[in-house]
Amino acid sequence: MHNWIKIFQIMLLTIFISCASQNDELEQSFKNPPASARPGVYWYFMDGNLDREGMTADLEAMKAAGIGNLIFLEVNVGVPRGPVDFLSEEWQELFAHAVHEAERLGIEITLGSGPGWTGSGGPWVKSEQSMQHLVASTVTVVGPSQFQGTLPIPEPRWPFFNTLTPELIKERADYYEDVAVLAFPTPADTQKLANIDEKALYYRSPYSSAAGVKPFLPAPANYPETQANSAIAMDKIINLTAQLKKDGTLNWQVPDGNWTIMRFGRRNNGANTRPAPFPGLGFECDKFDTAALDAHFQEYVGKLLKKVGPRKKGVGWTMLHIDSWEMGAQNWTANFRVEFQRRRGYDPLPFYPAYTGRIVESLELTERFLWDLRKTGQELVIENHAARLKELGRQYGLGLSIEPYDMNPTADLTLGLLADVPMCEFWSKGFGFETSFSCIEAASIAHTMGRPVVAAEAFTAGSEEAMKQYPGSMKNQTDWAFCAGINRLVFHTFAHQPLGNEKPGMTMGPYGVHWHRNQTWWPMVSAYHQYVARCSHLLQQGTTVADILYLTPEGAPHVFRAPKSALAGSDTLPDRKGYNFDGCSPEALMEKAEVRNGRIVFPGGSSYRLLILPAFDTMTPALLDRIKLLVEQGATVIGKPPTKSPSLTDYPDCDQTVMQKAEALWGGSEIPDTITEHQFGKGRLFWGGELKVNETDLYPNYAVTAALLGQSGIKPDFESTGPIRYTHRETNDRDIYFVANSSAELIDCIGKFRIEQGIPELWNPLTGNIRQLPESSYEPDRTIVPLRFESYQSFFVIFRKNNVLKASAVASEQNFPPMQLLKSLEGTWDVKFDPKFGSPGEVVFKKLEDWTVRPEPGIKYYSGIAAYTKIFDLDSIPNNSSQLFLEPGEVHDMAQITLNGHDLGVVWCAPWRVDITRAIQVKDNHLEIKVANRWANRLIGDQQVDNKNVREVQWSSGLLEGRKYKAGRFTFSTHQYYKADSRLLPSGLMGPVKIHSIK
Repeated sequence: MHNWIKIFQIMLLTIFISCASQNDELEQSFKNPPASARPGVYWYFMDGNLDREGMTADLEAMKAAGIGNLIFLEVNVGVPRGPVDFLSEEWQELFAHAVHEAERLGIEITLGSGPGWTGSGGPWVKSEQSMQHLVASTVTVVGPSQFQGTLPIPEPRWPFFNTLTPELIKERADYYEDVAVLAFPTPADTQKLANIDEKALYYRSPYSSAAGVKPFLPAPANYPETQANSAIAMDKIINLTAQLKKDGTLNWQVPDGNWTIMRFGRRNNGANTRPAPFPGLGFECDKFDTAALDAHFQEYVGKLLKKVGPRKKGVGWTMLHIDSWEMGAQNWTANFRVEFQRRRGYDPLPFYPAYTGRIVESLELTERFLWDLRKTGQELVIENHAARLKELGRQYGLGLSIEPYDMNPTADLTLGLLADVPMCEFWSKGFGFETSFSCIEAASIAHTMGRPVVAAEAFTAGSEEAMKQYPGSMKNQTDWAFCAGINRLVFHTFAHQPLGNEKPGMTMGPYGVHWHRNQTWWPMVSAYHQYVARCSHLLQQGTTVADILYLTPEGAPHVFRAPKSALAGSDTLPDRKGYNFDGCSPEALMEKAEVRNGRIVFPGGSSYRLLILPAFDTMTPALLDRIKLLVEQGATVIGKPPTKSPSLTDYPDCDQTVMQKAEALWGGSEIPDTITEHQFGKGRLFWGGELKVNETDLYPNYAVTAALLGQSGIKPDFESTGPIRYTHRETNDRDIYFVANSSAELIDCIGKFRIEQGIPELWNPLTGNIRQLPESSYEPDRTIVPLRFESYQSFFVIFRKNNVLKASAVASEQNFPPMQLLKSLEGTWDVKFDPKFGSPGEVVFKKLEDWTVRPEPGIKYYSGIAAYTKIFDLDSIPNNSSQLFLEPGEVHDMAQITLNGHDLGVVWCAPWRVDITRAIQVKDNHLEIKVANRWANRLIGDQQVDNKNVREVQWSSGLLEGRKYKAGRFTFSTHQYYKADSRLLPSGLMGPVKIHSIK
């Protein structure tokens, strides 16, 4: 009787949901996602190789394939130049054409902030408005004596990337301006600071690709006592700046003893637009100075705004973009001393020798000055560059996206706060660098700032990728990205295709992933894009659900790295565990956070149960005051108390203030041997014991944090008995879980969701179908759902909040009913290949097999689409079957299936099946399966002796310098990825093709 009651409840709920869903906007938009959910591409142009008709064809191909947005950049990565000079009148006309065509097609364009991908600069940037270093030369003298001589002009520092043209090298060498001359008694011990180039902002190496780059610098505290003979005494420093003549000569009466004279000046730091098209080569503009950015903006963006003219709202050109920070660091600008004094409250001049690693007064004071130097540099970059670019864009209705990582001299999470669309980057697994940390950063920024979109430069790849990637190979990493918090994929890269019918055509040098209209599988790619759009749309709804907020230390630079213990899986694809988390910058915490019902809440709605402090000994009084207020209001905080300020602002009183405030908040300063809870106001703090961290870590072990949450009665948001990754969003009326199998195996498992009531629903992003999961049960605070995943399969499990029924096991229904085999399609197949790429045309296959084992060279080396056809009968159609499915079996690499004239869609991943219920008939079924493989086989075929270099190609328009190029018999590409003996890739339909039924 009990089961019948439950079945009746399910029937009532089914009727209720069915009626409600008829007018459910989210269901309808899930099935047909809006343009805002569509993926995008990096639309890259190769130095002058632009073609008007090709641009239109590119954009129309994007539209037809379901691409909704793009980032417009032009680079020089070794591809021979074309005839259209960057920013020439013709180039501007073509950019305007692209904008107007995008408006016509409903595509959004984001323009990079300068030529190349590095940053903001160009040939219009003069040395005095370029990125600058404070450099020094040194003369030692002995007194008493009269010094009369010329102080050497300080040499510039070597550029991090030595890509300057001869003209820029000369301009850089010619530029110099004096800043100061200081003299001081020469210390007997010449000890210098370690890592001074990074501490003084001369260099910031790429975190993603250079070995040994630190994610952060240690707190400027707990240094040993400085010996008197190793430091420069501040009270003995003499300012000789006024005595330096314009010709660099100095006349000075040297006091008794050994003295050092240092001449300080400002010089260009060597950063240039990289890798810009040749006419766009120039210095990077000064990132500390609004006037420098304003001048750059007018020379580049301003010109294009005038050329484009009036723009449509919401389509066409809508955004500006700061790509990954790769122009490095600077430590000077014309008014730096004034800005430093205004912000830090003291004069930096006596500390100028610290730029060279010399110790001024003491080791700790010098380190604290350098902390202030980096903090001031960060503020100037944020306010005078990023915020100013955002302000200028706003004046013209343009938003701003930012990738705030890599060679960033500021804190990544702080720079990203300015973004309307925070962005990250991930490389194709196995084909490039490990940048998953940037994905966690971008998601954290979006969640704490209330930004609905987290975009990713997706599937970037090096030359080893060689056009091997396709939607099926990218499925697992796509789902990982969604679970990492990303909800907009921007594929890197769609190289502009100006070369007419030559295929594969233009490449971005060796770089991929190759995501453009000349791909063999492009006619089928819209199915993958539809999947991405459905997932993106749901994951842009509401707010993220997370329990833990990791606060980053104050200061710069900083890369947020969550503790490894909080992540599962590989370094390349790290997955969140049951208690999700975000990172938070001190600026976001101070400006945006408040406490409601014991949770730290941000304006966008994201909230967190725990705030975990970094294991730093330093904290400014302002940040400590904010944490104190949050705890008073009811926040729960984990971490040890700070002991002093990192800054020299208000020194030494600042240290006493920190100590007093911290002792009041924590109830003491000595770290307990066991985990200790201290109540303060409405909140509490946990510290000591197992919450202590190693010297190299910032945060306690995840297991200890999870145990504290568990002891508070908070269960993990999601757990499963299989290798299932997840993410969770919450709206006013739904809880939205995205769950994905991270393995290639069939997985039957139990999913435990932190939801107390409601019948779960499965929303399938492959098909747009929605159905209930009735075979579920309830335990305190959780719903238990049996789940089945095929290889790398994923779907949404959604709970409606207005659903008052609790889930319960229903014996008569299964979440994933078994399938029954009805028929295997054996025998011959008619197969039709495209003869344009060397195939014999129509062939009869006696059995399904890999094209690469066929004897015909035109099939063995074929790349493209081939159509398999067969006519078959069924014995009967079972009356008791609710659905019939066709499974093509093994496919390399994508397949479009048509039955009896009904287009049943594209299969590109597991489960490899299509619903044929409405298309099948008993007799005379006409089946067509179109299969697309990848370019590799034909490119290898064109390296064979009979096909290699058998023709020449040339473009009279001047594309690729107008030169003649040897080409294969059937293909041409601007980069050669394969040799004659390279391994062929499996291709075609292998089957077995089967028909199944589900009751």
